Amino acid sequence: MYYSIIIPVYNRPSEVDELLQSICYQTYRNFEVIVVEDGSSNPCKFVVNKYSNKLPVHYCWKDNSGPGQTRNYGAGKSKGDYLLFLDSDCILPENYLMNIEAELQSEPVCFFGGPDKAHDSFTNIQKAINYSMTSVFTTGGIRGGKKRMDKFYPRSFNMGVSKAVFDKVGGFSEMRFGEDIDLSIRILKCDYKSRLFSESWVYHKRRTDFKKFFKQVFNSGMARINLSKRHPGSLKIVHIFPAFFTIGIVALPFFSHYLGVVFGIYFLLIFTDSLIKTKSLSVALLSLIAAFVQLFGYGCGFIHAFWQMIILRRNRNSAFGKSFYN
Repeated sequence: MYYSIIIPVYNRPSEVDELLQSICYQTYRNFEVIVVEDGSSNPCKFVVNKYSNKLPVHYCWKDNSGPGQTRNYGAGKSKGDYLLFLDSDCILPENYLMNIEAELQSEPVCFFGGPDKAHDSFTNIQKAINYSMTSVFTTGGIRGGKKRMDKFYPRSFNMGVSKAVFDKVGGFSEMRFGEDIDLSIRILKCDYKSRLFSESWVYHKRRTDFKKFFKQVFNSGMARINLSKRHPGSLKIVHIFPAFFTIGIVALPFFSHYLGVVFGIYFLLIFTDSLIKTKSLSVALLSLIAAFVQLFGYGCGFIHAFWQMIILRRNRNSAFGKSFYN
């Protein structure tokens, strides 16, 4: 099988360097790499040029239009049977492509994705954020942590799709947040199957501090309401949970006796689980902050979007303006 690895990038040359370096060590070699610069003010062309003799890598530059359209641009330049979409802040283990090839040879599927892990070189904050974004206590396992799910919705940080299916559904939409879930829903609605490739994981850096993390999850919370309007029936209880968490935090001073016990038990579970999984007291303590930021930030974005789009019935552009897209 021939693969096209497509990497959208915006002002992250150092991360692209790490990702391309990890691709050099892949044990499976039948692939091309397409790096698409999304109108960056700090471009990575000089980084890509370093690898021109080591990888079949192509560099493209386009005006800024967001990650979805940038991936579409890369797909239009691709020659692969399958498109592999990676975020620029990922690092690949050396058997990443080999594991994908083995999965497709044993049980072909047109749409798939893999989970993510924290690399030893990550900061403790990055490890805590990684824990929070993958823990069953915060996400319910919907990001690829569970092997058995009724439906698996691959995420664009580690997503694979056959070129034929990608072209048939029209690629990514114009959404800047939630565009990968939108694509997953549209593919599954066409009766194609998806599968979790649990051994095809990536090291995903995500955000480097809690302020950036809050902004990311706030936008994700807003995007979930937009997705629910585009795809009625797609909203699940796990998506609403952060909103209840946020309301509970606001109500805590008024019902401290009851809610304090509930939150205390909940965060004790998170701390214990993180300590067992990461084997680090520092990361476990930071995981408490990461989980709070994730749930409270997502909940704030969800409630804000619910008020603007559901209660006030404003459309996406008038509800959020340019701030949602920058």
